[in-house]
Amino acid sequence: MKTSCLTIAALTLASAADEKRDWRAEGDQKISDLKKQYEYISTDEARNVILFIADGNGVNTNYGTRLFQGQMNGGYGDEFELSHEKMPWAGLVKTYNVNAQTPDSAGTATAMNSGHKTKAGVIGVSEDVIRGDCSTLPGNELELIAQQAKAMNKKVGVVSSARITHATPAGVYARSVDRNYEADVPEGCTEQVDIAQQLLLSMVGDDGWVDFAAGGGKASFYNATELDAMGESGNRVDGRDLIAEASTAGVMTAQTKDEFMALDFEDGEGKVLGLFTASHLSYDHDRLSEGENSHEPSIMEMTKAAIEFLSKNHDGYYLMVEAGRVDHATHAGNMHRTFQDGVAYQDAVQYAMDNTDPAETLIISTADHGHAIAYNGYCGRGSSVTGLCMEIDPTATMHMDVPNYASDGSTYTVVSVGNGPGSILYEGDEEEVGPNLGELSEDGVFMRPNVTNDEATDPDYVQQSLVPLSSETHSGADVAVYAQGPWSHLMAGTVEQTHIYDVMWYAMTHG
Repeated sequence: MKTSCLTIAALTLASAADEKRDWRAEGDQKISDLKKQYEYISTDEARNVILFIADGNGVNTNYGTRLFQGQMNGGYGDEFELSHEKMPWAGLVKTYNVNAQTPDSAGTATAMNSGHKTKAGVIGVSEDVIRGDCSTLPGNELELIAQQAKAMNKKVGVVSSARITHATPAGVYARSVDRNYEADVPEGCTEQVDIAQQLLLSMVGDDGWVDFAAGGGKASFYNATELDAMGESGNRVDGRDLIAEASTAGVMTAQTKDEFMALDFEDGEGKVLGLFTASHLSYDHDRLSEGENSHEPSIMEMTKAAIEFLSKNHDGYYLMVEAGRVDHATHAGNMHRTFQDGVAYQDAVQYAMDNTDPAETLIISTADHGHAIAYNGYCGRGSSVTGLCMEIDPTATMHMDVPNYASDGSTYTVVSVGNGPGSILYEGDEEEVGPNLGELSEDGVFMRPNVTNDEATDPDYVQQSLVPLSSETHSGADVAVYAQGPWSHLMAGTVEQTHIYDVMWYAMTHG
C-alpha cells in the first residue's frame, strides 16, 4: 500500500512537530499573551472593515482544513494554527434563518449584511416577503452595510470564488425575492430586475455603491446566443451584454487573470469588474493543477487587488471576501477539494492580516453555515485527514501503519458525511458513486466497501455517507467567528448572526 502525500509530510516531522512539548511553559505564555490582549482593547473608529466568509466552513470543516494544511506543511496537523485562528477574539454564531433550522446562504448573507435575519432563499429583503413572489418585495427592501459605508464616503468591494451573483456575494448589493434570479426574473415580475443587473446598477447607477467586484459567473452578464473567449455561452435572454455596458460606462473590466493583473490600481480611481469564468471559479486544486495555463486568479490575488484598489480611498472601505467553493466541494462529498479551498481562503486572510493596519482595520472571518460532516474513530496522530483512520501507537506519537477496522470488517476514513452522493446505500450509477456502494455478504451481513488509503486520498474520492442525496446538505450547527482590529473584542460569546453586522456598523461609527 502506498503512503499518502499528507502522511509522508507528517512522517518527515514525526519526531519534531510536538514531541515532548513543554505544555506548562506554553500555557504560561498563552496567559501572558491574553493579559496583554485585554490591556490593549481598541475602541478607535474602524476606517476599514473586511468581512471574510468561508462558505460552509463550520467548526468541523475548519478542523479538517487545519489538519490538511498542517500535514501539508510536514506536521501531524492538530498542532497547526490557521491564519484566522491567530486573531485575538473569537465566538460562536447561530446561523438559522427565520423559517429554516438549517440555513441557506441567501438568508445568512442577508443577516450579516443588513443586521436582519430573514427567510431561506431570499436576499437583502425582510422576512415578510414570500420567496418567488415579486409582488411582496416593495417596502421590504433592507438597507445594507455597503450602502451605509458608501454614505460615509467609503469604497465598497466584493470578491468571491463563486459566481459574483451567487447568494453570499449578492448579499453585498442585491435585493431579490429569490436567490436564483441571477440572470432573469419570471414573466410579470416588474418589482425587481435580475441580480446581475443589480450589480451593474450598483456600479454605474446614480445611487450605486460597489466600486470593486471580482469572481466568477460572467454567463449571467451576456446573451445566451453569445460565446465568451473560452467558448462558454451566456445565460441572459434579453440580448444585453452587461460587461460591455459596464465598460462603456467607464468601469475597468477583465475576463482573464492576465487582463486583471494588467489593470492600473495605482490611483484607486474608477471602478473594477473582473469576471473570469462562466460559472464558479475552479476549485483551487484544479486551478493549481493547470499551473500557468490557468486563466483564473486565486482568491488571495483577488483579495490583494481589492485591498490595493480600495485602500487608496482616504475615508476607507468595506470589503466582503467569500471562499464559495469550500461549500460546493462539501456538497459533492469531496474533502480534498474542500480542504484545499480552505487553505486558499486562509492565504487570503493572511494577506489581509499582513497588509492592513490593525489599528484602523477591523477584520472578521467566519462561515455562513456548516455542513453534515463528522470525524470517525480513535485515529492515531498524523492520520491523513483525507485518508484512513489509522491505529494509535502506544509507544510513539505517530500512528501505526495499520488502519482501524469497523465491525463490518471494513476500513473507514477519518472523515465521513452524514448524507450526500457517496451513500453506501445508493444503488445508482457506479461511476457517480465511485467505490462506496455496500453489499450483503454470504452470511447476509451488510458490508461497506473496504477502502484502501490510496483510494481514500485520491483527490477525486467521494466520501462515504449514509443518507442518499444527490448533494450533501448544510448543517444548522453554530459556526466560529474570529476578529481583530478596532472593536473586535465585541465579537465574543455565542451570538446571533446579525451581531456580525452590528459589530461592523458600530466599529465604523464609534471611536
